[in-house]
Amino acid sequence: SIETVAVTSGKKLRMGAGGVHFGIQIEEDDIVAWIGDSQNIEFFAQEMGLDVQSKLTVLADALSQNHSGFAELIIPPTSPWVDESPISIYSRRDYGLPIVAVVRDGDTITDRETVDNITFKAGDTVIAYTDWRSLYRLDVVQNIVVVTSDYPHEEVRSEKIPHAVAILAVTLALVLFTDLRLSVSLLAGALGMIITNIISAEEAYYAVSWKTVFLLASLIPLGAAVESSGTAAWIADQILSAIGETSIWVLQLTVAALATLFTLVMSNVGATVLLVPLAINIALSAGADPMVFALTVALATSNSFLIPTHQVNALIMGPGGYGVLDFIRAGGIMTILFLAVLMVTMNLFY
Repeated sequence: SIETVAVTSGKKLRMGAGGVHFGIQIEEDDIVAWIGDSQNIEFFAQEMGLDVQSKLTVLADALSQNHSGFAELIIPPTSPWVDESPISIYSRRDYGLPIVAVVRDGDTITDRETVDNITFKAGDTVIAYTDWRSLYRLDVVQNIVVVTSDYPHEEVRSEKIPHAVAILAVTLALVLFTDLRLSVSLLAGALGMIITNIISAEEAYYAVSWKTVFLLASLIPLGAAVESSGTAAWIADQILSAIGETSIWVLQLTVAALATLFTLVMSNVGATVLLVPLAINIALSAGADPMVFALTVALATSNSFLIPTHQVNALIMGPGGYGVLDFIRAGGIMTILFLAVLMVTMNLFY
């Protein structure tokens, strides 16, 4: 059996979702790519009066490993494909999946007619030749286990670049030149990306890191409780009382460390508002410059590299696949460097 994977009509390439399907018409001078046993392809070509090329020419780029290849998928029990066939789900037209074989109970089914009409069961392994764009979409939005992982996951939609740039420019203009809130402006930009079909609603939904959403949602009341209950002020007072009389450098470093600690569990604005009065009082009692201590707090509350509680850290945690220990390893070094540079520059220039 053989499987059609791509067709070129003039300069038009038909491949992937919406490209090659059962109802496609092949015309004179079209170039067709098949996958199958070489003898079957030669026999089919002779029967149909087709010329077989010895090597890829026009379709060489489309069929290269950078753009397409074999993919292995497993159908889980919750998949909508269960009890359906490749024909009934329009596997070629809707998913861009020319299915080459189905593996069931250790048996590999490759007969073309059998594969096209087989009723999928949970646990079936599907082997298909597909373009990576179609596989990426299937991996993101469908309840199918894509076993193949070593393929280019980044889907490049070059034809959408002008639209995306225009929407980005409009979004930035809303942020910079209007009174709209930042969240509303960015939401308008996101909706624009979906409406113009730069990304689908399903892709946008699955791109949301819900772990990050709940992490930030939990931190907001935690920070508010620490601040409003007086816990943060009590901790600061206890630490400063324990230090007692010491050098101005040690006091300043302690204030910077406190600001770094508080900004990990509450907003940097809240930490600044809380610690600046304390820092000023400490500086006055120690005979130091209160402006330097206040500025130390203002800068140290941006030292939030240690754990993924800051919004920026949390946003990259999910997509990057990072854990808390990853942030501690890299962020610990950054935190120490930040404090060292802060202390040196503050005392050199102020």
